[in-house]
Amino acid sequence: MSSFYFLGIGGTAMASVAVALSHAGHAVTGSDTQLYHPMSSYLDDHNIRYFTGFSVKNLQKTSPDAVIVGNAISRGNPELEYALDHHIELLSMPDLVRHQLIGQNTSIVVAGTHGKTTTTSLLAWLLEDGGLKPGFLVGGIPENFSIGCRASGRSGEGFFVTEGDEYDTAFFDKRSKFLLYRPDIAIINNIEFDHADIFDSLEDIKRSFRLFVNLIPRSGTLFVNGDDPVAVDIASKAFCKVERFGLSTESEWSACDIVADSEASTFDLVYLGTFLSSIRVPLFGNYNILNTLAAIAAATRTGLPLDAITRAMPRFKRPKRRMEIVGTYSRNITLIEDFAHHPTAIRVTLEALGQLYVGRRIITCFEPRSNTTTRNIFQQELSECFGPASVVVMGKVHRPERYAPEKSLNTSQLKEELEEQGKTVFLAGQDSAGYPEDIVEFLKQQLREGDVVVLLSNGSFGGLKNLLMESLT
Repeated sequence: MSSFYFLGIGGTAMASVAVALSHAGHAVTGSDTQLYHPMSSYLDDHNIRYFTGFSVKNLQKTSPDAVIVGNAISRGNPELEYALDHHIELLSMPDLVRHQLIGQNTSIVVAGTHGKTTTTSLLAWLLEDGGLKPGFLVGGIPENFSIGCRASGRSGEGFFVTEGDEYDTAFFDKRSKFLLYRPDIAIINNIEFDHADIFDSLEDIKRSFRLFVNLIPRSGTLFVNGDDPVAVDIASKAFCKVERFGLSTESEWSACDIVADSEASTFDLVYLGTFLSSIRVPLFGNYNILNTLAAIAAATRTGLPLDAITRAMPRFKRPKRRMEIVGTYSRNITLIEDFAHHPTAIRVTLEALGQLYVGRRIITCFEPRSNTTTRNIFQQELSECFGPASVVVMGKVHRPERYAPEKSLNTSQLKEELEEQGKTVFLAGQDSAGYPEDIVEFLKQQLREGDVVVLLSNGSFGGLKNLLMESLT
């Protein structure tokens, strides 16, 4: 067994892999700054020792065999510099996953701009409930497992399901992470421009996806969203079998007669024009129907019987922070948290909530935090994606000092455009009042009986969720 030190252990994937390797018998430690729930609690619950802050003393105390370098770590970090000076082996997290967890298992990789976490979680659950004991790596905490990563129960001859992120790997390896996961079965949910800090254009992103498709062996299978022209174009160059999933009957796998109630969505599963089964899954919105189709298609490719898939579906639990219902409070006010931080993800999430909570006002709190939404790249798209929301709270732009004013998201302009649509808009953090306490005070004046409050951020939103939970109780 080896000893691994995770430099940047607070990242969702990094923490999950650290726990998986600890469970496999390896010695695991690490360090990070600004650890917040749920990953800090996750590490604590699994007895993973970690240091808060970076110091060469941390590495001197632990003397690891290898340092796993998170992709947020760059030159100048004191622990990284110490590791380089003392010739400690450096590994990226994806490289570690490929060798220690994927190994000789059949590798199933879920890729795409949106829907990766939900699709990966659902697929892993289908295989688990079907008795296949899959290993998996999910960019979140899937509720059916309560862990984000584990080794396959049939090491070397089982299945490993990976959420394949297109973001870069490490400071010394600028390939997209999914290029290291050796796919045998792959899913591409959709392809859009994102991650403006590392990609220059959609064409730049498409280049990475082409390389990903080119890694699938001839004996493998690629499942692609047939409703996404960009994804279909990328898939056209594959050397393996390709099958489409979509809401159109032109796709091999399709969904018909979609109906949603307060607990789940139901649809007819059709393959090559033939009805196969009625599927009921506790997910909402057409985008989640596509995620479900992708998971079903990939699960059948593993040999899992359709009746086993159908039986497992109703018992699937959404990952944390994916339309997660935090609670329902006085005056029937419902608080929901979601990871959406791209205009398309915001739009489809709010549309799904509008379908689920018919007749109730939707109040959306959005934090511009990603490297894409803090810039003005999606200035126009952000003004068009809040359709179902009656009230929009715009959180502070995260680390605005990174960009010149003319390149940053203009929240004042966004406010004007949303108000022209008849929405009530609040720009948080604009005065001396505490942030995000000012959001709580604003909402106290706005909330009505039956309102649905949804928090959209890929970060902690300054602890807004906990403040609202206290305020609404």
